[in-house]
Amino acid sequence: MKLTKDKIINLAVLIAAGIILFTPLGFPVKVFVNKLISFAPTEVSKDEQLKLTDYNWKIISSDQQSLNFEQYKNSVIVINFWATWCPPCVAEMPSFQDLYDDYGTKVVFLFVTNEEVPVVDAFMKKKGYTLPVYYPQNTTPSILKSSAIPATFVISNTGEIAIDKTGAADWNSESIRALLDRLLELK
Repeated sequence: MKLTKDKIINLAVLIAAGIILFTPLGFPVKVFVNKLISFAPTEVSKDEQLKLTDYNWKIISSDQQSLNFEQYKNSVIVINFWATWCPPCVAEMPSFQDLYDDYGTKVVFLFVTNEEVPVVDAFMKKKGYTLPVYYPQNTTPSILKSSAIPATFVISNTGEIAIDKTGAADWNSESIRALLDRLLELK
């Protein structure tokens, strides 16, 4: 079998695709691509916004501080369900960190994962993130359940879900900042 130039190129592309798709070497590429295709999420129209009524959810922080979601009932909340092994999740973390740096004292941020605490702590330390990570202790309210990650919800102080976004997004956009500012004014 004679290898032509076209066959060699096709073989090289196939090998590169295999490396990107099926080995850990492809993870940074997947993160980079997700960053490139991430746009600011859009707000759910007022007449289509669902209302969170079930605040019965217990979560625990990395340092074992137990919290009841009920305590945030009248707050503006950003909840992100994520994992360290998820390229779209990792891709949106820098934009979340920037948003958290500016709004962390005004908005409740909850980054929820089911991973092991040491794995998440090592990831956060390596990346230099200071985002507040929590682990669910009981069933997540049904309205916040998603079959995919990352899944992010922006909730008003009256419980309306202003954003319900699955997939990577640019959370440090002008439109998200304007939305948070508007929700904070309603308090």
